[in-house]
Amino acid sequence: MKDRRPFDTPPLWREPQFRSFWAAQTISQLGDQVTLLALPLIAVTALHASANQVAWLTAIAWTPNLFAFIVGTLIDQTHHQQRLMVAADVARAAALLSLPTALVWGSVTLVQLYVVALVTGAAEVLFNTAYPSFFAHLVPRSCYLDANAKLSASRSASYMAGPAIGGALVQLMTASVAVVVDAVSFLVSAVLVGKISINQPPPPRAGESRDPLRRRATEGLTFVRRDPILRASLGCATTINFFTFFAGSGLMVLFASRELSLTPGVIGLAFGIGAAGALLGAVLAPKLSRAIGLGRSVVVGATLYPAPIAIAAFASGPMWLRAVTLGSAEFLSGVGVMLFDVNLNSLKTAVIPEGMRSRVAGAFSTINYGVRPLGAILGGLFATLIGLRGTLLIAAAGGTLAALWLFPSPIPGVRSLDGEELTR
Repeated sequence: MKDRRPFDTPPLWREPQFRSFWAAQTISQLGDQVTLLALPLIAVTALHASANQVAWLTAIAWTPNLFAFIVGTLIDQTHHQQRLMVAADVARAAALLSLPTALVWGSVTLVQLYVVALVTGAAEVLFNTAYPSFFAHLVPRSCYLDANAKLSASRSASYMAGPAIGGALVQLMTASVAVVVDAVSFLVSAVLVGKISINQPPPPRAGESRDPLRRRATEGLTFVRRDPILRASLGCATTINFFTFFAGSGLMVLFASRELSLTPGVIGLAFGIGAAGALLGAVLAPKLSRAIGLGRSVVVGATLYPAPIAIAAFASGPMWLRAVTLGSAEFLSGVGVMLFDVNLNSLKTAVIPEGMRSRVAGAFSTINYGVRPLGAILGGLFATLIGLRGTLLIAAAGGTLAALWLFPSPIPGVRSLDGEELTR
């Protein structure tokens, strides 16, 4: 029986199903960037939280990723990915809306902020682990690269516009209003995702035998370990994440302020330029893939993403040159991360079989995202011991070496998603 898709032709903008999903992602990601600024401001201004207490907001939000492989295993059993994505959006909206309500009554507490961070983090894990299977049924294989490029481009644009909108909302109104904007964005996303019609496999029949949860979770990890493309992808991505968080945005801001003596406005401009690089990278990713091959594009992105950290570390001279150097490093890194993400995400979607997508996504999230806090902690330790410039150079060197995971694998030889090298 022929596999029916919502659409079978490359021009994705003509397809209402994809447009709805793209709009949902764009709106919710823009709202995320608003809350990224507003949530810490609530802690600082309304609760007078310390730097350590604010840092815990980020740590708690990442904690649910440690259980992503279990979540992915359960999702693969349900085959209700679309409903779970809608539920995740609604849960995030409800959690965020509790904050302005408490602020109005003057009853907001630091514990509530932590609970909101935990709930929104857990809902994000739920959404992200259900996402791969939903995406694979929404978008035909021939359009994976184009669709990922469009979604990544809107994500990059949100990095540029979100903080500016959030700052304006906080300054002109209040942080609670900014949080309401993000909550509404999740509700809009839930409506748009919920109305999409796709053909997914039917859920398991009642009484159908299932393997124990532990075995199914292990199967996801085992599948990644045995598949040469997924194994190399995970090793490369995890190494890059460790070293880029080793020189995370906090240390980079500290370096720009103390070592380069740049003003907050100039630092913000430099990071905005970096977001513009990410937008350009998302647009270029499909073109570069067609020109040199998908696998080689992944290698280029894996190198170009962390290497420019070294450029920032060597910044010196007059203030304008220091600012230009930092902005250039952020721009090149932004291009690299999108070349890496767009092409690798498309490749992963193509090689993961149906019924394993959420388990594999969970395994990736547990390892790939779970290493980020460790990288940040060690980065702070090294910055204390050897200084900021030395720490940034270590991050650049270690991150660039992540590409070594790719060379022994089939990835550099992959020309396209329809290549024979993917038929295994």
